[in-house]
Amino acid sequence: MSKPVYEPLNQYREYPPSEMKRRANEFFEEMRRRRTVRDFADRPVPLEILEDCIRTAMTAPSGANMQPWHFVVVADLELKRQIRTAAENVESDFYAGRASDEWLEALEHLGTNEHKPFLELAPYLIVIFAQLHGVDGDGNPTKHYYVNESVGIATGLLIAAIHHAGLASLTHTPSPMSFLNRLLDRPANERPYLVLAVGYPAAEARVPRISKKSLAEVSEFT
Repeated sequence: MSKPVYEPLNQYREYPPSEMKRRANEFFEEMRRRRTVRDFADRPVPLEILEDCIRTAMTAPSGANMQPWHFVVVADLELKRQIRTAAENVESDFYAGRASDEWLEALEHLGTNEHKPFLELAPYLIVIFAQLHGVDGDGNPTKHYYVNESVGIATGLLIAAIHHAGLASLTHTPSPMSFLNRLLDRPANERPYLVLAVGYPAAEARVPRISKKSLAEVSEFT
C-alpha cells in the first residue's frame, strides 16, 4: 500500500471576519435569486461557460477521492427529442398510475405533468451519471464509496455555478432513467442520476409562487 503524499495548503485564503461576513451574505443574496425554470429561450449559450461550470462541479469532495461522476452535455436537437420522448413515456406512466394520490397532491402546486418540452427547448441538457464502481485497466471493477453523496454534492455545485454564470436550470429525474444509458451509450456501471436542462429563461417565463423555510426551522446552534 502506497503512503499518502501531502503538500502545503497554498490555495487557502483567509479573510478578516468583516470580509467573511460580506462574502457570505453576498453569496446568499446571489443564490436566493435562483429559481428553477421550465420555460427556456431559444438562444445559444457558449459551450465554454458550461465547461467551466462542470469544472466547478469537479471540485466537489468525494468518497476516497474516487470522483464517481460523469457529465454528458447534449446539444444535438434530435438526441434531445429522443430523450424527451423516452422521458415523457415513463412520466406518463408515473402520472397515470405509479404515483400515489398523496404524491400527486404534493406536486399540484408546482403545476407539473407528463409533458416535458424543456427537454427539447433548452439549448443544453447535462445528464449526470453516478459511477457505481470504477473499472481498472484490465476491465476489473474497482469499488467506489459514498457515490450518491459525492454525486449529490457535485450536482449542487454545478447548479450553483450555472446560476452564478447567469443561466437558468431545471432538475429532472424521470423514473426509471435507464433509457439514458442506451441513448447516450453509457456503460452499465453508470446509473443516470439527474438531467439538468440549462439555458436562458424565456422572456415570458413564469415560476410558481413558493417560499423557503426559515433558518430557525431548518437549523439550530448549540
